[in-house]
Amino acid sequence: MRTPSGIECDYFYGDYYRGRSTEECRLLQASGERWSADLCKTCPVPGISRANACKFLRLHAKVTRPVGALFARRVEVTAYCEKNNRNVTEPQIGCGECHPIPPIFEGKK
Repeated sequence: MRTPSGIECDYFYGDYYRGRSTEECRLLQASGERWSADLCKTCPVPGISRANACKFLRLHAKVTRPVGALFARRVEVTAYCEKNNRNVTEPQIGCGECHPIPPIFEGKK
C-alpha cells in the first residue's frame, strides 16, 4: 500500500473505507513502537523490500532519535535470515547464501 510519503510499502496499512482514516505501520506495531506519518519519509524499509525480495529475510524495526533532540525520529532496521539462522549486516543485499551473487558480478574470473 502507498504510504503518506507516496512510496509503496508492504508493512503500511491504511483503511479509508467510508470515511475511516486508520493508518498504521505493521512492522513498527509488531515491535511495540508508536508510528507517525513523518517516519515514512526517511524509512529504509521500502527500499530494502525493492532491493531484496528473499522470503527468508525478516525485518525488525525500532524508532530511534539520532544524537541530541535536534534531529527527527527515524526508523532503524535490523534483518535476520531464517534459513541460515543469522543476522544480516546489509538487508538490501541479504545474507549472501540464500541467493548467491553470480561470479560475473563479483569481478572474479
